[in-house]
Amino acid sequence: MDFANLPESITICEVGLRDGLQNEKTLLTTEEKICLVNDMSEAGFKVIEVGSFVSPKAVEQMANTDEVFKGIKKVDGVEYRALIANTKGVDRAINCGCTKVKLNVSASVSHNLANLNRTPAQTVAGFGEAVAKAREANIDISGSISMSFGSPWDKEIPIKNVRDIVEAYLAVGVKEISLSDASGMAYPKQVHAICTEMLGAYPEVNWWLHFHNTRGMGMANIMAGMLSGFTKFDTSFAGAGGCPFVPGAAGNVATEDVVHMCDESGIATGIDLDKTIAISKKIVAILGHSTDSYILRAGKSKDLIRELPTGQIKNQTQVKR
Repeated sequence: MDFANLPESITICEVGLRDGLQNEKTLLTTEEKICLVNDMSEAGFKVIEVGSFVSPKAVEQMANTDEVFKGIKKVDGVEYRALIANTKGVDRAINCGCTKVKLNVSASVSHNLANLNRTPAQTVAGFGEAVAKAREANIDISGSISMSFGSPWDKEIPIKNVRDIVEAYLAVGVKEISLSDASGMAYPKQVHAICTEMLGAYPEVNWWLHFHNTRGMGMANIMAGMLSGFTKFDTSFAGAGGCPFVPGAAGNVATEDVVHMCDESGIATGIDLDKTIAISKKIVAILGHSTDSYILRAGKSKDLIRELPTGQIKNQTQVKR
């Protein structure tokens, strides 16, 4: 891999409030979520996934998303978005002032047929009504493809299946698409190959990548995505989260880990690392358990740089003859 091809800057979407919290037993109050969103805006995040407009019976953790949208201090230039499943989600977005929503479909044909009795492409074709309703209300809409890199039911997903879904999204007017590794099965060589093909085949698409760190390859996959030309990535504060359909699946790559990696590599994110670490420490305290974050465990690399007494430096550098 040619590291000279790394981008000068990337965009990070903080998805912890949705993807991170939807699998947690602890239910955050509306006030706690509002404070976290406001902290993220202040830290420099330009895209924040505030929650999802789905049935509270299905995902209790997201029940107060509407109230959070009404209470946050919206900053110019920051995109506040939410996940939806259908036109009801668009209605809720309209009523609470959300101006960006995201649809999702699984790339696993087996998974989709078992749950919805239709292929992923057929599912996306059915999104047309929601897309039209969002457009009429001046709400931007994007789409994501979960398990783009593999699933427990299909192992690796044929690239043709993913392309079929991309073309179905384009057919209903969705041109911002995220490739998601909810199952945590992606690996760098595969990521680079798929992303390179997608960029070449669909240059009109505004691409995002969403990696879970289930097997410790999340950071490497993000780097592979960067080297293939992708510059937009989802991350989750403190590495919180998981996938309810995949046993043992971890959350997204920790936001502070990615920001730290970019800072060390000279890749601009526009995000304040110290403020990000403070946000992640706050969420860990609220959840009451540790999470998968290297930076919360070890601190920043620059924290290790200390000035030693002259005598100590001399003793450490002496060579015995």
